[in-house]
Amino acid sequence: MGNPEATHVLEAPQAQRVISKKQRRLREHAQASLFLAPSVILLLVFVFYPIFKTLYYSFTTTNATGLPVKFVGLQNYLHLLSNPLFLSSIGTTLIFVLATTVLTISISLLMANVAFQKLRGLGIFRTFFASTMGVSVSVASVMWLFIFQPATGLSDQVLTALHQTPIAWLTSPTWALIAIIISSVWLNLGFSFLVLSGALQGVPTHLYESAEIDGATPWFKFWHITLPLISPTVFFVATVTLINAFQTFGQVDILTKGGPNNATDLLVYQIYQDAFVNLNVGQASTESIILGGIIALVTFLQFKFTEKKVTYQ
Repeated sequence: MGNPEATHVLEAPQAQRVISKKQRRLREHAQASLFLAPSVILLLVFVFYPIFKTLYYSFTTTNATGLPVKFVGLQNYLHLLSNPLFLSSIGTTLIFVLATTVLTISISLLMANVAFQKLRGLGIFRTFFASTMGVSVSVASVMWLFIFQPATGLSDQVLTALHQTPIAWLTSPTWALIAIIISSVWLNLGFSFLVLSGALQGVPTHLYESAEIDGATPWFKFWHITLPLISPTVFFVATVTLINAFQTFGQVDILTKGGPNNATDLLVYQIYQDAFVNLNVGQASTESIILGGIIALVTFLQFKFTEKKVTYQ
């Protein structure tokens, strides 16, 4: 028969090892929590708390100081979804986002392909188009205001000098939206151009050489070599551009103030008007929640249907 005392002596070190492992694991968790605590606190204070507070305000009516007065449930949502002006704003926003995203990706791809060619003077070309990243929204909007301004704007002066009819960039409902789209695309080009240019640098050159030996045209090489290999980057740029387009505010505020006839009254600008001009924080909170839902839905659909065409290496 075995000695009980000897068995106890053998089990003691093993139990101590189990306890030490648990203590080490608890110490590691405590250290990890300590390092994560600042980020978690910042997220709670500046992200999650405002989100939940906005959600709560969307179910209430508020006074002029923004404090909730009465809980009204879904009344704010029902009122907005039956408001033709708000529905028109949603339609205008979707048109703006679609046009801005498609034009930004298309022009950025074209510029990146041109910059990828080994031609003289392309360093200046790259610097010129990447420089939009260093321009703030307000500065860019003021610059475009000098271009689009009626009668005295640079665009109208050039057209008049060429004996052409000036364009009512900021006074025509159709042209005003186009002016906002142009300024937004220009602002997004720098980031998109740099990211896509970097992706093109990573495409293996031997694939192009093999295609040229087989007599492939530049168009064939772009669609069957370049685009599939940089499709993850294109998808990333499209997602970022789409979300940024939904949040467009500065261009509208400086160029058109949402006019003429609410033709450029995008959702973010309408939220600003209701919250800080009309002092209707409850309705502005409801619009913010609806905008967040639209962005989430569009992003989900983009991942659901567009990501299938992305080629991951």
